[in-house]
Amino acid sequence: MKSLQKTLCLFTMLFSFFMISQQTQAQWSVGSDIMSRYVWRGMDFGASPSIQPYVEYSTGGFAIGAWGAYSVTGSQGQEADLYLSYTFLNDMITIGVTDYFFPNDLMADNYFNYKNGETGHLYEAALSFNGTENLPLSLLIATNFYGDDLDSEGNSRFSSYAELGYSLETGAGVSIDLFAGANLTAQSEADKEAELDGFYGNKAGLINIGATAGKEIEITEKFSLPVSASLITNPMAGNIFFVFGISL
Repeated sequence: MKSLQKTLCLFTMLFSFFMISQQTQAQWSVGSDIMSRYVWRGMDFGASPSIQPYVEYSTGGFAIGAWGAYSVTGSQGQEADLYLSYTFLNDMITIGVTDYFFPNDLMADNYFNYKNGETGHLYEAALSFNGTENLPLSLLIATNFYGDDLDSEGNSRFSSYAELGYSLETGAGVSIDLFAGANLTAQSEADKEAELDGFYGNKAGLINIGATAGKEIEITEKFSLPVSASLITNPMAGNIFFVFGISL
């Protein structure tokens, strides 16, 4: 019953948001990325190529959307997310909440079970500085605040992540994004005794350092194909990835 009430509440909020947005300029966007590997914040999901569709509706600084990731080789690396964000101060600041969910054919997670300690959902709150034209520097801080990120005693870990980025353009029409991300949450004593790993790692430190190069390849006069290549390292885990992507 409570799950039904929460679901109805969510749809009521979405409907209200949609009705209000009709009074301002709005925009739909839909597409998909095809990635050679799904690497997120220095962590590998699925160890295979990944198809990542999205749809978003934005208006007046607000954006609501859905994003997914689907491994082409198996049940691991599947993801279905919902998010809501608001961008303000001339697009410099964004606040948002994301509902992460990882459907898995091998598990019995019920999408409509939102009870803490049982739910497969993970909720994250994020704040980001997006930089300006004269200062292409970005900063993201994100914290898990509810759901499937519990320690060995059943308490929320509030695992947190921070990332600093810098963007630049080259003379060859190639954009370069540099980034460095860190786990801010150390492993608790209870988790150490239970040998339970933390969400991002077992200690605070750098987990996501690298660079992404992007370029639009002109196919016709009216159509260009965005491609990207990322070199990603995770110093804490001792991993390195080279990822290629195409955006449609």
